[in-house]
Amino acid sequence: MSAIKKDIGSPDKYDIFIQKIDHFQSLVEEKKQLQTKIAETQKEFQEKIKPLEDELNAIIKKLETNLAKLEGAAPQEKAPSKFGRGQLGTAIKNLLRTHPSKTFKPRDIGDALNIKGTTVSLWFNKYGATDPEIERVPSGKDGKRFVYKIK
Repeated sequence: MSAIKKDIGSPDKYDIFIQKIDHFQSLVEEKKQLQTKIAETQKEFQEKIKPLEDELNAIIKKLETNLAKLEGAAPQEKAPSKFGRGQLGTAIKNLLRTHPSKTFKPRDIGDALNIKGTTVSLWFNKYGATDPEIERVPSGKDGKRFVYKIK
């Protein structure tokens, strides 16, 4: 009976093993709880920082596009010239006089005067056809297109 009293009063190797497992299991549970808290904290952090990161990325993108414009220094397109009433005809005649042997298409005159070729063509159709100083030379297929030169 002394063996039975001994077993009842003090823990044996199996009891010690179970105590160690219980302690191990409690550490595992504590680890899981800490991992859950860390995951929640990281999620909250990402939710708070995401709008700030998006705003920062938008600003960086704007800076890059502005920097590209400044570095590339794309040539600014000149604004079309504006001619007052009667000034367009004078400008066209002066251009034709400076090159008397050359014939000009309306587009070439427009490029030289920094205006649209259609504006020049409209001026020729309305005023240039009857102007005694300007010679209208048929060109192109069936003579439907014209080039212009000074007489």
